[in-house]
Amino acid sequence: MTRTEIASSTLPARIERAIERGGAITFVGPSDPVRVPWSQLHTEAQAAAAALQARGITAGAHVALLGPTTRGLVTSIEAVWLAGAAAIVLPLPMRLGSLEEFVSQTRVRIANADVNLVVIDPDLAAFIEPAPGDPPMVLLNEIVGEAATGTDGRPVTAADFVAPEIDPESLAILQFTSGSTADPKGVMLPHRTVLANLDGVATAAEVDVDTDVLISWLPLYHDMGLIGCLTLPMITGMDLVLAAPQDFLAAPARWMQWISDFRGTATAGPNFSYALAARALKRMEGLDLSTWRIALNGAEPVDPVTMEAFLEAATPHGFNPGAAFPAFGMAEVAIGGTFPEPGRGLVTDAVDKHALENERYAAPLSPAEAGDRPIRHLARLGRPVPGLQIRITDPETGSVLAEREVGELEITGSSVTPGYYKHPEATALAFRDGWLRTGDLAYMVDGELVVCGRIKDMIIIGGRNVYPEDVERAAADVDGVRAGNVIAFGVDGRKGREALVVVAESKSGAEALAGVRSAVSQKVTQSVGLPPGDVVLVPPGTLPKTSSGKLQRSLCRSRYLDSDLQPI
Repeated sequence: MTRTEIASSTLPARIERAIERGGAITFVGPSDPVRVPWSQLHTEAQAAAAALQARGITAGAHVALLGPTTRGLVTSIEAVWLAGAAAIVLPLPMRLGSLEEFVSQTRVRIANADVNLVVIDPDLAAFIEPAPGDPPMVLLNEIVGEAATGTDGRPVTAADFVAPEIDPESLAILQFTSGSTADPKGVMLPHRTVLANLDGVATAAEVDVDTDVLISWLPLYHDMGLIGCLTLPMITGMDLVLAAPQDFLAAPARWMQWISDFRGTATAGPNFSYALAARALKRMEGLDLSTWRIALNGAEPVDPVTMEAFLEAATPHGFNPGAAFPAFGMAEVAIGGTFPEPGRGLVTDAVDKHALENERYAAPLSPAEAGDRPIRHLARLGRPVPGLQIRITDPETGSVLAEREVGELEITGSSVTPGYYKHPEATALAFRDGWLRTGDLAYMVDGELVVCGRIKDMIIIGGRNVYPEDVERAAADVDGVRAGNVIAFGVDGRKGREALVVVAESKSGAEALAGVRSAVSQKVTQSVGLPPGDVVLVPPGTLPKTSSGKLQRSLCRSRYLDSDLQPI
């Protein structure tokens, strides 16, 4: 590899090359937008990197960052990379009621990541009180902005920054997994790995850095927000419009308004965000969504029903249904796994639900052929992004399966993580013959990936494989149940047979709860052919979720078995 090739395999080198394009990042929210050229942010990041260096941060160090999405946080993320260190962007608390859990999890991540310095937003500093053995902590405003100083109190500028030599194989990001099925683990993502994936993503999505405008409100502690929606524009010079998650959640209509106002061409979000957007669009007027060409849904198994409802609501505003972009991604490949062809829109595979559950085979079944047999519609998620290969194997034997046979998705290629930080056992379990075992149940059709669910979440009753998503979708249709806040799992029932349990959040009054439980039981029985052994209604905010908002089925199951759930 030549010196030039080595240099282009680091994030700082690509960032410096990109600023010549003249793009910008625009920070939006409830107040007026603030447009900052990437070149200006780069200069500010150099000054912040000098402040980090003054505090002993050198190439190879680990820096944790904790704070809401702000210009200061974005600047500090780039500063960490300029200093040659690895960035660990820590999750924010999901709910005010979970502050103790947030503090505990934050300490665990800091300890597990061997953090050398914690950069924290002043508003959060009071929650993380220093304890013996903790790494040094510095306030964000002491690193970024006009008040940034060295340890001697002298103001620092970009001129004080000394660019270090950075090994392309050194860590750029230590990305903690969401913990939807297990304790979060630190995914190691070297510079070369991140760039390999983003180059593949840009090719597969047909990114045009001169005309594309990316809109994002996704949290920067999640791989899609940090890598897919911030780092990609940062290393290409593409225009980015960035909001904080809370600004979207407070008023989901803002997402659509930002796309219209800034002529957005690409954005991303999970199922629930498109459900919220669909509701908001029905009340909005004067939008122009005609520039939108990539509406990526890939943070969790794509729900075709949710996406179709969104398409119906967005089309009257000029949205092209071909922009629907169901994809697969995960932290272990940086971000992008499989992408569909841009402009194709949502394509589903209609299969025999009984064959899928009982034979682990995705037998094609059209409505005309179905008769009384139930159909399950699954989104086709495209082909591997350049640099990656995928296969479907038998989870037990590792043998490669034929098309439409359901097994475990495995991935290999240039952007697959080398493993989990200081977790050799988990790393060894995650790989088989050089292929990453994703834990996802999937199959292939015409060279495309279709994901059915997670292996660990599968509910097995009487030899039948029941997908929790089907149960949860059915229960969520019941009046009185909060959509997107239902968890289904299996427990050992009578005579050793597994029983189905449904836990759902509800705002219903006490007099209506019995009716809601009965309706959930009936709806689930009708939809999946199995009566729940137990239906538990809990108050809003009860169900455990990951830092990225995914439901934690295994944790909910543990709390149910330990009688830690408090029914209403």
